[in-house]
Amino acid sequence: MTIKVLIVDDHKLFRQGLRSLMSTRDDIVEVVGEASTATEAIKLTGQLQPNVVLMDIYMPDVNGLQATREIKKLFPEVAVVILTSSEKDSHLFEAVRAEAAGYLLKNLDADELFNMLEGVAKGEAAMTRAMASRVLKGIARQEFGEQSELDTLTEREITVLHLVAQGESNPQIGEKLSISVNTVKTHLSNILKKLQLDNRAQAAAYAVEHGITSSAD
Repeated sequence: MTIKVLIVDDHKLFRQGLRSLMSTRDDIVEVVGEASTATEAIKLTGQLQPNVVLMDIYMPDVNGLQATREIKKLFPEVAVVILTSSEKDSHLFEAVRAEAAGYLLKNLDADELFNMLEGVAKGEAAMTRAMASRVLKGIARQEFGEQSELDTLTEREITVLHLVAQGESNPQIGEKLSISVNTVKTHLSNILKKLQLDNRAQAAAYAVEHGITSSAD
């Protein structure tokens, strides 16, 4: 049976290249559609009923991880495989939590991609050994109490993260903690680096997800 694939990526050239590549193995895959936004991806998944959605993370509207969660909620039978340039552990672990069927990097070989897609069609996870190892290590840290990314934050950084999650601006945080705005920015920069996050919104979401609700000093 041919695997029906929906390609989701905001770069047209990449979508075209991937479609062209897949046309060389039409005995394995059939590209049934393309989407340039997460919103469009969710809509087309319902319309085209692909077996597999190849989902990028960095999208212009909703990020691909949130879109994966929504697709799995609406269409649980559809396998979503993250295909991205991001090697961040935070993205990998969030993809697993979102019930993605795999996490692949865009630099993988064509033959490896086709093999992974065939595996997904059989119910297997599309993940290289290196990625699988990182997932297992992440589970081990949670299970056996080893240091997590959150444990690397200082007490003051935890407080700043809490206030960010409360929607406070940098000047408001500075006023509450009696520190300068530049110091707040430094704390926030350190927080993003330690947690492997990209922006303030992701930091706020991380705080909510990890129950950082203690009162700020």
